[in-house]
Amino acid sequence: MRGRSIIFALLLAGCAASQPTPRQPPPPQRIESFRGQYNFLSNFYPCEVEYDGLTYPSVEHAYQSAKTLDMSQRRRIAAEPTPAAAKAAGESLRYRPDWERVKYQVMLDCVRYKFSHHPELARLLLNTGDAYLEEGNTWHDRIWGVYQGKGTNWLGEVLMQVRAELRAGTVPTTGPS
Repeated sequence: MRGRSIIFALLLAGCAASQPTPRQPPPPQRIESFRGQYNFLSNFYPCEVEYDGLTYPSVEHAYQSAKTLDMSQRRRIAAEPTPAAAKAAGESLRYRPDWERVKYQVMLDCVRYKFSHHPELARLLLNTGDAYLEEGNTWHDRIWGVYQGKGTNWLGEVLMQVRAELRAGTVPTTGPS
């Protein structure tokens, strides 16, 4: 009987040893919207951004103001009380002639500034690991984000580029700011 008890105890010990130990979950493979714990990825997230010699309260403010070369209009957009108000003001501007050609670089410059000048935001971006960043939205944006499964997700692509630059320590220091 004693031999059976020892064998049984060894079997139980072996089973217990083979049980996985609880650990912290890895970062998600895909972040599908920039809300909740990932709201810091949004261009509406409040953080100072310098662009072309002006300081803005968010990336959205800076991006919208860059649609014009008129510095008085840029200052007006910088003073808007919210990113939503800045977006509305930017959409009513007469766009600069080269806007379609430069808008992606403007976004990259503004997002790059946000994460390279705010260490806590850089840490949060790096903590997303290798997750695919997708700006899923309900406002029909299929250029900067993805709406109902369709879109080019340019904002997500810019964020992943900046994350890779931060990880590699290769964030360019030159730009319009």
